[in-house]
Amino acid sequence: MTTLKNSILSHDEIIHKIKRIAYQIYESNMDESEVILAGIDSNGYILAKKLKVVLTKISPIKPILCKVSIDKKNPREAIKTSLKPEEYANKSVVLIDDVLNSGTTLVYGVKHFLDVPLKQFKTAVLVNRNHKKFPVKADFKGISLSTSLNEHVDVSLDEKPFKAYLK
Repeated sequence: MTTLKNSILSHDEIIHKIKRIAYQIYESNMDESEVILAGIDSNGYILAKKLKVVLTKISPIKPILCKVSIDKKNPREAIKTSLKPEEYANKSVVLIDDVLNSGTTLVYGVKHFLDVPLKQFKTAVLVNRNHKKFPVKADFKGISLSTSLNEHVDVSLDEKPFKAYLK
């Protein structure tokens, strides 16, 4: 059976959304010297790396990458981060993922970071779907979509051209 792919965002639109999100992160962290970009493995981390490149170009803020490993099938399992808690304590953190579906992954990621005192905590996603099971929202989002529960959003950021599509 062939899968029908409906484009949501083109390569150029994704580049534009990444720049816009980077500017929003900068605006909400203007008084900070550094910000932790915590990307959920794998696409969220790829997005965080792309945001770091743009943030470095547009601001004096030093972005620090943190890879967040969450078992998306069983998010209650222990969450691992590439930074130790003391490395992001009392700092501004942005938790980043490619798609916000039900909110499960994001809410468990938020819970993990709230075990440590933070200066500020925000969330960023490229695609925000409106099917949340949990009261979690994206502070910075590229695009919001109303889709059916049967549809799936795929984002490809690891090779060019970047794309986001509905299947």
